[in-house]
Amino acid sequence: MAEFETTFADLGLKAPILEALNDLGYEKPSPIQAECIPHLLGGRDVLGMAQTGSGKTAAFSLPLLNNLDPELKAPQILVLAPTRELAVQVAEAMTDFSKHMRGVNVVALYGGQRYDVQLRALRQGPQIVVGTPGRLLDHLKRGTLDLSKLSGLVLDEADEMLRMGFIEDVETIMAQIPEGHQTALFSATMPEAIRRITRRFMKEPQEVRIQSSVTTRPDISQSYWTAYGMRKNEALVRFLEAEDFDAAIIFVRTKNATLEVAEALERSGYNSAALNGDMNQSLREQTLERLKDGRLDILIATDVAARGLDVERISLVVNYDIPMDSESYVHRIGRTGRAGRAGRALLFVENRERRLLRNIERTMKLTIPEVELPNAELLGKRRLEKFAAKVQQQLESSDLDQYRALLTNIKPSAEGEELDIETLAAALAENGSGRTSSDPAAGCADAC
Repeated sequence: MAEFETTFADLGLKAPILEALNDLGYEKPSPIQAECIPHLLGGRDVLGMAQTGSGKTAAFSLPLLNNLDPELKAPQILVLAPTRELAVQVAEAMTDFSKHMRGVNVVALYGGQRYDVQLRALRQGPQIVVGTPGRLLDHLKRGTLDLSKLSGLVLDEADEMLRMGFIEDVETIMAQIPEGHQTALFSATMPEAIRRITRRFMKEPQEVRIQSSVTTRPDISQSYWTAYGMRKNEALVRFLEAEDFDAAIIFVRTKNATLEVAEALERSGYNSAALNGDMNQSLREQTLERLKDGRLDILIATDVAARGLDVERISLVVNYDIPMDSESYVHRIGRTGRAGRAGRALLFVENRERRLLRNIERTMKLTIPEVELPNAELLGKRRLEKFAAKVQQQLESSDLDQYRALLTNIKPSAEGEELDIETLAAALAENGSGRTSSDPAAGCADAC
């Protein structure tokens, strides 16, 4: 049995892959990676029983990428995933892992995306194709996906594909793949229909079983919001205004989302930055250092990019995109509640994602309470509280003599009324707090 202390270099991975792992903050292989990588590097089939979140994406991606021929512009690796979200997530991870492999391209194929967009991507000769069974089968029937050069096939979350009714499509796809390739199948459970696939399509697979390590976090206050009636980035700004946090990390599913959410928060006046797999190690370290020393307050990150992140200031975690599994959820919220400090975790859930919420609750043996979107009254109160705290801080730490001199130049009203100190202070407070109307909730995030 492989030792957990094994390094990625010990496993025999090539230098460009090791460089990418270093950029992404990977230090040592997880148990499933240490077990699977040697088998797949050796060309053997693998049957993995493990929960999503155990590191299995890297467990199959790294060795298959290691054996890939960058000069051959044809699909060599095919990954089947049950959902569009997981397909995109796996494709982005494989793009990150291959970032230093010149000429290697990844394409994600799934329903809901225009065929002409996918056809253009396929004409570029990608070596890696990740997709959902239905859309992959469509491309095979149309003759737009050529698997004649395939060397590696992965079935990710096979039991979920069975539950969603895709298993016949999966078997049809597998029957069209030429012999001589290696197969990796991963599943949290092993029902008979999945066993039948392993007997029919796999060659003496090496079985790898990894137990779940999910633990509860009583030191972290958790809640969820059902995302409807408002765009998620607008709702995020409301929740951030209502929360009292030191620093926050916002988890999203894709690299593009890190940039989009960071830009939305910057427009709302928040000091935020994206953290994703496209960043080199130097920029990643600079960003984390800014978060640690208080120059940055909010980080928007993917799961892979946030690997190994440990910043005591983080008191709030927002799952902007729900994770695909319970272990990833625990890893995410574990970024807060460090060093004995209390933490807060908020989860955004769309109606079609309630199954994922129930899986998290069942695995963690808890019920996560639902919360309402903060209303105008609450936001007004929180803005004024934050502004009062800022004023108090300035009274205690600032030299105000120059501003006292400025106040002597303020004229009385046109009616000749004397300015009392309370009226003057109220006027300055209204201006400084961002209020622009008679509504105490009116204002902007950066002013408060």
